[in-house]
Amino acid sequence: MPTYLKLYEEGKLQYLEKKLFSSLTQCRLCPRECRVNRIEGEVGFCKTKRYAIVSSVGPHFGEEAPLVGKNGSGTIFISGCNLGCIFCQNYDISHKMEGKEVKGEELGKMMIRLQEIGCHNINIVTPTHIIPQIIEALKYAIEWGLRLPLVYNTGGYDKVETLKLIEGVFDIYMPDFKFYDKEIAKKLAKAEDYPERVKESIEEMHRQVGDLQIEEGIAKKGLLIRHLVLPQNLANTKEVVKFVKKKISKNTYLNIMDQYRPCGEAWEVKELQRTITYEEYCEAIKVAKEEGLCRLDSYG
Repeated sequence: MPTYLKLYEEGKLQYLEKKLFSSLTQCRLCPRECRVNRIEGEVGFCKTKRYAIVSSVGPHFGEEAPLVGKNGSGTIFISGCNLGCIFCQNYDISHKMEGKEVKGEELGKMMIRLQEIGCHNINIVTPTHIIPQIIEALKYAIEWGLRLPLVYNTGGYDKVETLKLIEGVFDIYMPDFKFYDKEIAKKLAKAEDYPERVKESIEEMHRQVGDLQIEEGIAKKGLLIRHLVLPQNLANTKEVVKFVKKKISKNTYLNIMDQYRPCGEAWEVKELQRTITYEEYCEAIKVAKEEGLCRLDSYG
């Protein structure tokens, strides 16, 4: 059973909800540490106030195979983001904030509806800036019978202190590892410290949940890392793979993704004005295999 049920039964989830919402008066949930009062309507980098903004909800079949199964991953796309990736594939959601504001009870009902239609998990896309709101919604959903694994689908720009606080809430951590070079991270995501923050966050996530556990083809608990190959090796794939091997586990479930395409403001950077080549993607897969990583999505 999901670990959040035990937290709820012990009263720890309710305590955590209060603690996290009180922190929104000077928000420091993520490495940005904007210190704005979101409860009173102030906005920081993520452009989100007291309530989460949801763009769309439904079963998603474009995720990794262990999440999708036969009935899809129960995906809730959250608007806003604490990263500023100029090439974001969901630019209208992350930058332009398309979607509607929802209260905790409504967000909880979304989770229940996804469970009722047979989804294998509740997949929160871009959760970092709305962790208190997720826990608030989870409280309602548990009371209505939620029993599915909860997925933390993040860009990887997380704060270790916050992750430690929510240990046991999420069953599956699914971070991106976008960049290894701080200058590239600064240029493409307005986050010079991203490489350090993502490395320490992934280590903490792995400490909490370990390698990805799959039963009858469906992910139940653990870590799944995503890495998007960028043109001209801007993402520095080799160094990312080496880190995963050395600091996390050779048994890490890794999805090396080939779907980059110019979106948002990507046209402003010459290197990003094209899709990746077949050769660039094959080289990324080759590097991962040479480092001994054996659980590559669709290639394992």
